[in-house]
Amino acid sequence: MTSAPVLALTLGDPVGIGPEITAQTLAEFAGDPGHHGIAVGDRIALEKAVEVLGLDVEVRSVEGWDTPPAGEGVIDVFDIGVLGDTMLEWGTVDGTAGRAAIVAIEVAAKAAMDQQVAGTVTGPINKEAIWAAGSEHLGHTEMLGELTGVTKQDTMFVVRNDAHGGHHLRIFFATRHTSLRKALDAITVETQIDSIERAHRALQIYGVDTPRLATAAINPHGGENGAFGDEEIEILRPAVAAVNERGLDIAGPIPADSVFHHGLIGRYDGVLSQYHDQGHIAAKTYDFDGTISVTVGLPILRTSVDHGTAFDIAGSGRADHGTMRSAYLAAVDYAPFVDGIREEYLPR
Repeated sequence: MTSAPVLALTLGDPVGIGPEITAQTLAEFAGDPGHHGIAVGDRIALEKAVEVLGLDVEVRSVEGWDTPPAGEGVIDVFDIGVLGDTMLEWGTVDGTAGRAAIVAIEVAAKAAMDQQVAGTVTGPINKEAIWAAGSEHLGHTEMLGELTGVTKQDTMFVVRNDAHGGHHLRIFFATRHTSLRKALDAITVETQIDSIERAHRALQIYGVDTPRLATAAINPHGGENGAFGDEEIEILRPAVAAVNERGLDIAGPIPADSVFHHGLIGRYDGVLSQYHDQGHIAAKTYDFDGTISVTVGLPILRTSVDHGTAFDIAGSGRADHGTMRSAYLAAVDYAPFVDGIREEYLPR
């Protein structure tokens, strides 16, 4: 890839806030020679977003990913043509809007797989809408897995701490979308070792040569030597010991009320959260708008906002583009590693 990567930004659901936050992000960085963002979706949705936001920019349709940027005041869109010239009603669950969201993802993923773009930045979709359009996927991750031929993906949150030199903390998840009871049952020595090894390798693939990874404890105060639970004694400590014997630099388990702080101030490059909310609460409390998600395990670079379509404010011009901005800049940061990402995760 070149030093000025081309990134595909999907609009997400065209009647959610995706078009607005994409328009704001592209308008802010239009003319920046270090990268070129191209919206992927229906031109009509992007034009309506520009209108409600009152942005002084021109929307230009491009037919190829190698089209040079026009400079300040012009934002580009790869028009997928699902909506045509008719904009749907803002903030409604609509199968046609769902179809537009799906097609945008398909187009952007293909461009990334064909190495026509350095990566994708995805706007928020609505599950009901994509289901109404015929999709059977739970969301982006599963859809992108099918499109790229992989079946195992991990979520990596990226939180930037500008107070400590812009240090990036990456948060991984041993379990994700399941109940807390089922999550605890799913954590075994074997699954913990696998989660640690996958997170450690992901840190290397995404630019950390000698990663320092910490595992979060499950119980209060790390279990207090069994007084508050024995998962640390029976599962987490043996798993950490096993991977350290293999030469990895893994700390923990460290009580969850302190490990994320230690990560943010630079003691660790990554933290393995044991269940969904453990890591989400830490990241979003620190920086709700700046926390972004990277899907690890795909053979393409994919960053994403970590919020929904916000149908209640869609079309009002009040959407905050902070998370889309952060996801876009993260994609710019990680673009130099796309060859390694592809080599590591492309199905053989």
